[in-house]
Order: sequence, then C-alpha cells, then structure tokens
Amino acid sequence: MKSKAIVSKDVDSYLAKVPEPARSTLEKIRSIIRETAPDAEEVITYAIPGYKYHGMLVAFAAFKNHCSLFGMGKEATQVFKEELSEYKTSPGTIQFPQDKPLPKALVQKIVKMRMKQNEMRELTKIRKKAAIKKSATAKKSAAKK
Repeated sequence: MKSKAIVSKDVDSYLAKVPEPARSTLEKIRSIIRETAPDAEEVITYAIPGYKYHGMLVAFAAFKNHCSLFGMGKEATQVFKEELSEYKTSPGTIQFPQDKPLPKALVQKIVKMRMKQNEMRELTKIRKKAAIKKSATAKKSAAKK
C-alpha cells in the first residue's frame, strides 16, 4: 500500500499531521537539529521538513513503517557507517523505527558535518567569484595599457 504524502506549509503543521509514535520521535530529531544548528532555516522541501544553512543541511520525514533522516548526500552514511550499522541506510538516507529516534550524539555529528560541508562549499564559491572578478579587473587594466 502506497503511503500518502503529508502536505504542509511549515514544520509544525507537518508534525501535527504525523501520528504517534512517529510524531514524538521526529519532534526529538527536530529539537536536536535546532539545538545543533540554531542559525539554520526551517523549511518544507519536497513536502518534508528540512533545514537550510548555506544550502540544504538535512531533512526528516515519517513514513508508514519508519522515519528517515536525509543527510543530503552519501557522505554521512559513509562516514558514520559503523554507528549506523543497526539502521537501514542508502546513500544519503537513514531509516529508523518510528518509536526510537536516532541517538542525539549521532544526529549532532551528522548535522555538524553537513554544516562544515556547506560552509566550505560557500567559501569555495566566494573565492571562485573573487578570482573571476580579479581576473576580469586584470584584463581591463591590461587592455587600457
């Protein structure tokens, strides 16, 4: 049986529509994410709660038989492979029981890793733009001579 997507305008309304025990589990995950990344923006993306911090950080969702944490890339499932051994994973996704949230320390590590990745990507973009601007300025100066 295909599960129906919960369509919501914000995370509070999403969680309000999630039945127990998944709701309490996802509220705990939400709390850990917000504590770890207080500057992250809460959003609904692809009909699920997500967090943006210099780009997409993580997202979570409830499904018929499990909950998932989406790490926005395969790195988290690779880096924390040993700690995730008791969970079903695929690149970028961690499935866990509806009545048992992922360990707080693990969620914190994943969020912190994703924050660093996003910060580095943002810094790389800034440096690249600065190099392009510097190159364009140098070409204009050379053309004037």
